[in-house]
Amino acid sequence: MLGRPVIKTAGHLIGPFEVESALLEHPAVAEAGVIGRPDPIAGNVIKAFVALKAGHKPSLDLQVELLGMARRRLGPSVAPRELAFMDSLPKTRSGKIMRRLLRARELGLPEGDTSMLEGKDT
Repeated sequence: MLGRPVIKTAGHLIGPFEVESALLEHPAVAEAGVIGRPDPIAGNVIKAFVALKAGHKPSLDLQVELLGMARRRLGPSVAPRELAFMDSLPKTRSGKIMRRLLRARELGLPEGDTSMLEGKDT
C-alpha cells in the first residue's frame, strides 16, 4: 500500500500514528505500535503493542490505565480495544517501528523480508 497506512474500523479510518502518539504521552510508555486486527463485526479492531520504560512493569492495572487514557484522548471509535506489552518492538535500523511485522506475528502470517530489521546481521 502506498501513502500513509490507515486502519478501517467500524466505518472509521484511523491513522496508527495518532494512536501511537497518544499512548506515548503516558510516562511509562517507551514505544508504541498499532495495527488493525481483523474482527468479524467491526472489520478491524485497533490493537496496540507497548514497550515500557525502565522501572515500569506490565500489569493489568497499567493496561486498563493506558486503554482508558487513549479512549479519553482519542474517543471510543479511535482508541485501541486491545493492548499487549512487549519487551521491545521490531524496528528498522533507522528506528522506525515495523507495523507489518507486528501484524504478521499477531496473525501468524509470513514475516517477509526482515533484512532491514534492527540488530539483524547483513
